[in-house]
Amino acid sequence: MGEQLFMHRLPEGGSAQVLRVEGEGAMRRRLLDLGLIPGTRVTCRGRAPAGDPAAYAFRGCVVALRARDAAAVTLEGDAP
Repeated sequence: MGEQLFMHRLPEGGSAQVLRVEGEGAMRRRLLDLGLIPGTRVTCRGRAPAGDPAAYAFRGCVVALRARDAAAVTLEGDAP
């Protein structure tokens, strides 16, 4: 089993797989609808100058998420 971390802690250029999506309500549903389901590989493409939001690439698209929303996603894998 690899290292576990929350998606908002994934370093720029780092990549890992989605382990689970927590939270509730509309934001959880939105994250799942975007394709952030267990097994999906996510890469952090970059961050805004202030550090929030960050851009994440997965399933052929790039999505910007605020840290508080990305914190609901637990990742597993090797992050550089």
